[in-house]
Amino acid sequence: MARALYIHWPFCARKCPYCDFNSHVRESVDHDLWREALVADLRHEAALAGGEPLESIFFGGGTPSLMPPALVEALLAEAERLWGFDPEIEITLEGNPSSVEAAAYADLAAAGINRVSLGLQSLDDQALAFLGRLHDAREGLAALDLAQAQFARVSFDLIYALPGQTPDQWRAQLERALAFGTGHLSLYQLTIEPGTRFATDVRLGRFTPLDDDLAADLFELTQALSEQAGLPAYEVSNHARPGEEGRHNIAYWRYRDYAGIGPGAHGRRAGAATQRHRKPENWLSAVAEAGHGLAEERPLAPAEQASEALLMGLRLAEGIDPQALAARFGLAADELIDRQRFTFHAGLGHVWQQGGRIGVTRAGMPLLDALLAQLVPDRLVAA
Repeated sequence: MARALYIHWPFCARKCPYCDFNSHVRESVDHDLWREALVADLRHEAALAGGEPLESIFFGGGTPSLMPPALVEALLAEAERLWGFDPEIEITLEGNPSSVEAAAYADLAAAGINRVSLGLQSLDDQALAFLGRLHDAREGLAALDLAQAQFARVSFDLIYALPGQTPDQWRAQLERALAFGTGHLSLYQLTIEPGTRFATDVRLGRFTPLDDDLAADLFELTQALSEQAGLPAYEVSNHARPGEEGRHNIAYWRYRDYAGIGPGAHGRRAGAATQRHRKPENWLSAVAEAGHGLAEERPLAPAEQASEALLMGLRLAEGIDPQALAARFGLAADELIDRQRFTFHAGLGHVWQQGGRIGVTRAGMPLLDALLAQLVPDRLVAA
């Protein structure tokens, strides 16, 4: 049952060329109205959650670090009343590293936030401009300093494998980032997703993505430097000191149930996928009419659940236990993994097997998407 809660705040502070919630920029927000609606959505999910205490809460979305601290405090108080909190609960706020947001860190910490995840993305002004970010490196580092002073745990992200980026350039930036002493880093390679501005720019010849071999070299450099600094990868793009792994995202990767509330929030509950109304006005109307913001609650077939669990679990360094997953979804273990392809890739050093667990090796992680397409049987993916 759900022991993780995701709260989506849809409003952005200002327009960003890469934010799909641009229409949610608002001059002002009726916080009393939103508190009542979010609490109603929260109560609906809690009534179906199974009564186990929450282990993690994640505030994400547009610009959740601009939520009034009083609203954050009210939602946390209601969540604790409804679910109860695990003594070691992780309560994360996703934030942009702007001076406006950083000014509220002390109040947010007092409201109950104990972990912050900052979207630094780069320590280089030219790279930040390329990525479409609205902060510069100086502002980002000032926000990081404030976050480290206020929160028990801090994470930030960086994007690498940018066009023309060299190993020396990335080494210098990553070594600098590791020296800040945070216990968690999310280090993502730039990906060109269809339908994005980046894809348009590549099609029009405005920039050329980094060569795959060079990107693989940067991935290996990332793993080596992070391990040396005591932050090994526990997921393909996430690195942490032992004990500081992101508990909320681990709930996703281990395919545990989680409740999602607020406009656009997804969730998983008792074998069903939940989806809230995406547009804030539609979500508010649904809450007023039905007491919750659900747009869809779709039962998932066991094969579909198994496919999702495999696609998520094989991202983790710990891998997965096929026998346990098979028992969970009422399938045979040999239905979950294409054994012939697994044996082939094991010979290439891309995957490992130890006892009853299997996983992707460090050498295989840069090929993860292709490997998943090979290892997860077509009949599961098509389920």
